[in-house]
Amino acid sequence: MTTLFASDLDRTLIYSKGAATLGPADARQVCVEIHDGKQASWMTAGAAATLVRLAARGLVVPVTTRINEQYRRVDLPGPPPPFAITTNGGELLVDGAADRDWARAVAERLRAGFPLDSVWAQASHVCHPEFTVKLRNADDLFCYAVIRPKHLPSGFVEDIAGWAAERGWRTSLQGRKLYWVPESLTKSAAVAEVARRVDAGLVLAAGDSLLDVDLLLGAHRGIHPRHGELYEQGWSAPTVETTTASGMAAGEEITAWFETAAS
Repeated sequence: MTTLFASDLDRTLIYSKGAATLGPADARQVCVEIHDGKQASWMTAGAAATLVRLAARGLVVPVTTRINEQYRRVDLPGPPPPFAITTNGGELLVDGAADRDWARAVAERLRAGFPLDSVWAQASHVCHPEFTVKLRNADDLFCYAVIRPKHLPSGFVEDIAGWAAERGWRTSLQGRKLYWVPESLTKSAAVAEVARRVDAGLVLAAGDSLLDVDLLLGAHRGIHPRHGELYEQGWSAPTVETTTASGMAAGEEITAWFETAAS
């Protein structure tokens, strides 16, 4: 049976210039994203080499909150992934093309919940210019604000999390991005669909944020880095481990953990 390696991207497997400072510097870097003609994200050379080996022994599935346009800027080492999950599980890409059946099923599920338009209105109301750079709609599935974290008012994140939870939505603060995502829009559901299609016997997962909790718990085993929302909030689960390293080195440790856990 197939082993499925499901990994979040940003701040888990790949690192932007800002995220790279979460841990010690590593000169052995491989660029994996070009944006506007400039290098935008990296991983260590060790992580890149291991990722190539993982693709040869199982199925590597990128799982990201990025929308399709943002995901397609990423060029991971090894062959193009046959499956990729974007927009926090809202889109399932098969050989690079969006699976229309999956998109329809997700849209139908979301119609039963609290509407995005109302969440957008609330986000626009509470995200003041003093700490908000811009507010973005993610392909009509969820929304997020680009913020200045150091300027957030005391208790702001807790307040919006409470408001969202009462309406069946989740919030997540990841670096400079503050997300509002429906509870019914999950990475784990999309991973389960891929696992069903390929008859996966073992699912291993990695992620760093609150939006990755369901992904980690839905896998047979998981791991999260020693940085990010989950680590900062002291989150843990019996089937989920924590890396010993932080920053880009954690990404290398995660790929090595995948390789060992699949043995």
